[in-house]
Amino acid sequence: PHLAALVLARGGSKGIPLKNIKLLAGVPLIGWVLRAAIDAGVFHSIWVSTDHDEIEKVAKQFGAQVHRRSPEVSQDSSTSLEAITEFLNHHHEVDIVGNIQATSPCLHPSDLIKVADLIQKEGFDSVFSVVRRHQFRWSEVKKGENKMTEPQNLNPAKRYRRQDWPGELYENGSFYFAKRHLIEKGYLQGGKMAYYEMRAEHSVDIDIDIDWPIAEQRVLSFGYFGKEPLKEVKLLVCSIDGCLTNGRIYVTEDHKEMVSYDYRDVVGIDLLKKRGIQVRLISDRDCSKTLSAMQLGCVAKVNVTNKLQVLKDWQEDMGLGWKEVAYLGNEESDVECLKQAGMSGVPADACAAAQKAAGYICKSRGGCGAVREFAEHIFLLLEKVNSARKQ
Repeated sequence: PHLAALVLARGGSKGIPLKNIKLLAGVPLIGWVLRAAIDAGVFHSIWVSTDHDEIEKVAKQFGAQVHRRSPEVSQDSSTSLEAITEFLNHHHEVDIVGNIQATSPCLHPSDLIKVADLIQKEGFDSVFSVVRRHQFRWSEVKKGENKMTEPQNLNPAKRYRRQDWPGELYENGSFYFAKRHLIEKGYLQGGKMAYYEMRAEHSVDIDIDIDWPIAEQRVLSFGYFGKEPLKEVKLLVCSIDGCLTNGRIYVTEDHKEMVSYDYRDVVGIDLLKKRGIQVRLISDRDCSKTLSAMQLGCVAKVNVTNKLQVLKDWQEDMGLGWKEVAYLGNEESDVECLKQAGMSGVPADACAAAQKAAGYICKSRGGCGAVREFAEHIFLLLEKVNSARKQ
């Protein structure tokens, strides 16, 4: 049976504008679930249903196909079931739909693999995700009603300790798998049903702005970053023009060049060095005098025609694997380096080709704190590496 992953990503989010492609820990929100779906290896096709050009662009960058949904199922009042039904009407080859929520960035491929087995090998018609919660519920008393609240799932005289109570299962909205015949009858859950219990730390749902910083920390701690395990970064190579500087060159009347940089980036470089991470700089043009004036104390290579070759030479000289190399670039000349490095980033104003190749897109522009921000991102991922070692 043809199992298709389908991510519904309407452009008209009311809570957070274009929420589905807003950067979360340097990656568009929808990118986290698409990465997990692709690496799961259980789907015959992976789709994003959208009505927005920018969402379509990001979906294709992450390797998904795009179904352009109609205006009729793109309204505020439109339901997921309506959008999924429209998708099936256009894709008759699909037998099973795995509807994955774009707002669940801590989803892991291992979860999707197990769910695919439930519905393909064990014969379930629908499978949905749940999370276990330990919360005591009480009946609601509306204003003006003359009555007392009542306990719903506890005896107040014998309150459970958390460790003595298994808790209750709640839908967390991460995914809903269902067979075609069930959806055509108007159901996402029905027939022979099963739930899949996700780990609590992987159950993240973003609905309102206040969730965003919390979700970023959760993703950095528990998110899925790819098939290969993260390694400790030992070298950061940074493009000078457009990353360390804003790319502007000021020329005086006596033909001297001047550039500006952000002191926060100098602090970021110093912090990296203190953590034992070498920082090296690279540039297409001869900016030796600029580097000398900045007094950064970094190995640098200027007038470079092939940045990737220089990066390979440095990596081999230091005896590093690619997972131990980070690269911050912003131009087309940086694209191959961004693809090769184990950790890659670009400033917010990097060219489109560089943004597509990068694993992290900074909120800061080049020359305005992007190096410091990328350094902080490296530190957070190092914490994740150290945490994994301890476990």
